[in-house]
Formats: sequence, C-alpha cells, structure tokens
Amino acid sequence: MQHTLKSPITFTGVGLHSGKPATMVLKPAAAGHGIWFKRTDIELGNALIPAIYDVVERTPLCTRLVNEASVSVSTVEHIMAALAGCGVHNALIEIDGPEVPIMDGSSIDFVRGIMAKGVRRQASPVLAFEVLKPVTASREGASASIAPADGLIIDFHIDFEDGAIGSQTKRLDMRNGSFARELSDCRTFCRRTDVEAMRENGLALGGTLENAVVVQGDEVLTPGGFRHADEAVRHKMLDALGDLYLAGGPILGHFTGDKSGHAMTNTLLRKLFETPGAVRPVLCTPEQAARLPGQGLVWDEIPEVA
Repeated sequence: MQHTLKSPITFTGVGLHSGKPATMVLKPAAAGHGIWFKRTDIELGNALIPAIYDVVERTPLCTRLVNEASVSVSTVEHIMAALAGCGVHNALIEIDGPEVPIMDGSSIDFVRGIMAKGVRRQASPVLAFEVLKPVTASREGASASIAPADGLIIDFHIDFEDGAIGSQTKRLDMRNGSFARELSDCRTFCRRTDVEAMRENGLALGGTLENAVVVQGDEVLTPGGFRHADEAVRHKMLDALGDLYLAGGPILGHFTGDKSGHAMTNTLLRKLFETPGAVRPVLCTPEQAARLPGQGLVWDEIPEVA
C-alpha cells in the first residue's frame, strides 16, 4: 500500500551550489498525491513544482525541476532518494528558496528524520512502473540503461583518473532496507580542480569539506576520508535512485549506469516513457510491493555516522 509521513519534518542548511540558507519542511499528503515541491518564498504565481521527470532541466551537476511558470528547485536528488528508500509515496515539500539543503552531502539526515517521525500506511495500492523491454541512452563514453526485472536493481560503474577513487563497480537489489543500509550515508564527491572550476562559474558556493568528499590525485582532502572504500560509486547509486524516483513512482527494472550522471538518467527516463511498449503502470500486488525500496525498513538498519 502507499505510505506518507506521520507528521511534518523540518530540515535546515545551505544549498550546495547557491550557498543560500534553506529551510525545507516535509509534510504528509493524501494517497495519490505523489511528491510535490512548493516554494514558500514565491508570493505570486504558481509555486508548486511536481517531482516528475519531464519537468527536469537537464544539468550535469544536479537535478533541477522547473514548472511552467519557470519556478524551480534544485539538487532534489538526495531528498528524492531518501523518500524512495524509505518507501514514502506521497508528500508535499515546502522550501523557502531555490535549492534543497545539502546537509552532509548524503541522504542520511533525511532518512533519519523521516524514520524518527515515522511513515503511515494509506488505503491505496502503490502505483509502480514495470519495465517491459530494454532501453539505453548513451553519450560521449557514458551510458545508462534499464531492462525488465521483478524489483529494482541498480548496477553502477565509475572510472576516475584520481587514485583516491579509481575504478569502482557495485550492484544492489534495492528491496527492503538496502538503500538505508548500503547507500544513505554516502556523500557527494568531487575533485579539487572541479571545485575551482565550479566556483569560477558561480556553482558549489555552499560546498565545504563537511558536505562533500574532495579528492586530489591519491589524496582525500576531507577529514576522516571516505566512509566506505567505494563511497564514490555508492553515492552515484544514491543519485540514480533519486533521479529514477522522478518516474512518478517506484520502478520495477534493472538500471545500469556506466560513468553516467543526472542528465543521462533523465534522458533514459524520457526515452523509456516515449518508447512504445517499453513500460507500463501497475498497481502493485503485495508480492511486488514487498520487493520495493523501503518496504519493511526498520530503525536499526540506518547507519550511524560521526
């Protein structure tokens, strides 16, 4: 069955790219509502933004949603991953600025906040999207694909010249508490040279060594280093889960990312829904629902972080 939040949850922080303070409140919503953002700082016009793939403005560094009135909210991937990973299908997310707070660069604060307040069951079955045939998107040596599967499986491969990251590959079946256990505490990462380039272009203005893992060659500049030896590929999987949740509900399919990012995942989703016979909406049976992310998640599965 569908789930929403038991009560409102507030998060405060700064936007990773804008550097602007942000307060975000997750609120319960009725069955069938889906996930929507509302810009509370917008007094006139349409301040509601649906969390859906076809309003994504494709950018390489984050996922930005833009409504018909050109009102936007950026860096939604980590909160979307947390909602997917906690099995939350309906929520209104009020935010007082243009970017979701980055917190520590992962989804762990969102997951702990959601699970501390709890989720409640609703009297409607989950609408999921079942992949029926393979679809692939690729560009400049990167690719993303999705194929039929009875649950959600995520495969990811990355390859960086920096020795601190190097080549990493991981595969996870995302059912139950897999996201919380394996991915939720994995932070965004970048190379020091990338930080300098982003700031020259007015980005990463809120980035610090406390909300991102920064590397330079073989060296990890962030104090304490990585939380996992393969934290980098795990974070890419976290991003992929959040971006895939913009389908409008859980996906039943096997996603494979090879050196891909936000824009590639969005291209794949658009192609999936545009390809005749590639995907269909299904009302989940109890057996299907049991294979979705977040079903049966319990507090003890959530990692502790320093």
